[in-house]
Amino acid sequence: MGDPYADIPKHGGEFAKAVSVCINSEQCKVNTKGVMCPSYRVNPQSRFSTGGRVRLLKAALNGGLGDSPFNDKLLVETMDLCLACKGCKRECENEVDMAMIKTEFLAQHYKLNPVPLRSRIFSNLSYYLNHYTAGRILVQLRNRIPLLPKITQLITGISAKRQLPVPVKSTFLTEHKETTVFSAENIEVDKEVVLLIDTFTDNFSPQYATDAISVLNKAGYKVYITKPHENTEQSSRPLCCGRTHIANGLVEQAKTEALRMLSVLLPHAEAGRSIIGIEPACLLAIRDDYLYLGLGKEADTVAKKAILFEEFIVREMKANKFNLNFKALNTNNVPLMVHGHCHQKAVGAMKSMRKILKKIPDLKFELIESTCCGMAGSFGIEKEHADIAMQMAEQSLLPALRKNPSARVLTNGFSCSHQIKEGVNRSSIHLATLLREAMT
Repeated sequence: MGDPYADIPKHGGEFAKAVSVCINSEQCKVNTKGVMCPSYRVNPQSRFSTGGRVRLLKAALNGGLGDSPFNDKLLVETMDLCLACKGCKRECENEVDMAMIKTEFLAQHYKLNPVPLRSRIFSNLSYYLNHYTAGRILVQLRNRIPLLPKITQLITGISAKRQLPVPVKSTFLTEHKETTVFSAENIEVDKEVVLLIDTFTDNFSPQYATDAISVLNKAGYKVYITKPHENTEQSSRPLCCGRTHIANGLVEQAKTEALRMLSVLLPHAEAGRSIIGIEPACLLAIRDDYLYLGLGKEADTVAKKAILFEEFIVREMKANKFNLNFKALNTNNVPLMVHGHCHQKAVGAMKSMRKILKKIPDLKFELIESTCCGMAGSFGIEKEHADIAMQMAEQSLLPALRKNPSARVLTNGFSCSHQIKEGVNRSSIHLATLLREAMT
């Protein structure tokens, strides 16, 4: 019957309890520093705040939206503009996790409706990138020939206004087919780690993995990389964390990918090795989102060893284990502009970023105070979201970059990097690349 005192709806079980964490403080409507709530900042209707979404979800679970609440037009429109940035999980007093609430909402919605083609494409991105080698050429043609974006928008719902990121010719895992561990002369016996080779790094920015390995090797660490078990049914397909499935509400498919990933990571976690991620969304899917998928104690074991690249370095520095000094870079006295991925901010990892950057002599840098960049996975390239996504970027991120036209830009998020490229035509670098450049 629910719990009227705690304002828990009558129906919905654990989902109802997750929704009811909100205490109506309306912190989500305060447009000051921080991330939340991106859609409310550019469209200040109450329903687009975290609290507003909670009120609609409670009405749905209490029967106030009819017999098919997850098909209610107002609720669908309201949840559609949630970017799953996880800002509320950090900035809300009671840590409402609207990102995972949206995943469950979409899962319920797709029990009643077909999964759109676009959602199927984006959620299965890892599969398509691995199985269709012509994809790179098709993306290039789509970006170059004016008529093609309009045609693909009609078919897929991908915005004709936006360019698509082009996959590399040869992925990191393709270049290192026979390699499972990277070592160097100065490796210390008790220093072993695992580097998560995520779909986006592998297919779009493989140099980031190479740079991260160089830094870790130079600091004395033996680096294992994530690959599927050999001689299995899916050994030819790279591992995927399932982040794209989670974002699109395809929970069962996410579990399938998560179990593949856990089978590889669990022995490393049990051996005491840290699992390092260079793409925030993917690493934090393992550390955070897996805990909601009912995957058992294995997920807990692996989550405890999962850590972002910048968090790992700071932790090891504090323990006097990270044996690497940095030199000054030739920056011409221009500050480095640093943009944090929303999920980095949600776990407080920007503190680690700041501490590492301070280790590079004479480096001037500025952490851009911004809400979500607006790309948020595939959100920013979807036809109905492309304009509002750019409005989010224009809140603070893009103006800050325009004020510093000659500055280098650092961001660890693949989506953020693409939004910056689209918004101001500037390329960005990863922290791993900067540290590799600064190695002595």
